[in-house]
Amino acid sequence: MKSAEVFSSDCRKCKRLSGFLGQVKSEHPDYYCKPVKPFGDRKARLLIVGLAPGMHGANATGRPFTGDFAGILLYETLYKFGFSNRPDSTALGDGLELKNCRITNAVKCLPPQNKPTGEEISVCNDFLRQELEALPTGSIVLALGTIAHNAVLKALGLKYSAYKFGHGHLHRLPRLVLIDSYHCSRYNTQTRRLTDKMFHDVFRQAQALLNTN
Repeated sequence: MKSAEVFSSDCRKCKRLSGFLGQVKSEHPDYYCKPVKPFGDRKARLLIVGLAPGMHGANATGRPFTGDFAGILLYETLYKFGFSNRPDSTALGDGLELKNCRITNAVKCLPPQNKPTGEEISVCNDFLRQELEALPTGSIVLALGTIAHNAVLKALGLKYSAYKFGHGHLHRLPRLVLIDSYHCSRYNTQTRRLTDKMFHDVFRQAQALLNTN
């Protein structure tokens, strides 16, 4: 395995993403518009992996799932299950702290139409590999959506065919446990593909595993 590169918010390896960030920055000068670093407890045993920063959320604020619709349910749920000190995430400096939990994305930069290419996912995958390798044995990885699920498997060198994505599915991987959930996006929650109860059940499952490992 090649040596991991240190994450940098100055990364500009993906030309399409770099160009798009420049375009968005010109339209929204106050937005962060850089690769968004992981957020939370560095010793956490729960790692949540999303897709990519949202245009008016993490891309604007510089913190995962902060300031956008998808973060509403996520942070309410984290608070409900004791993984944070407050039920919302509005901006850097709002006093939010995560407990035994860390949040990252499969792709650290905002992609056009929220759709990264396979190459962009691969380029960013080494950063995810670092995060997974830093987790203590027996930790839980919660993948929000198929792209995040596949990115985790790719980072661990595992075959997609051996671990199929499915909401609420639990996969015992070497050293880690992977749990799948539909992404808490506006589309999924408003169409009821993902309900609050479904999301809470996934966290209840993760919490139970953490309590027994």
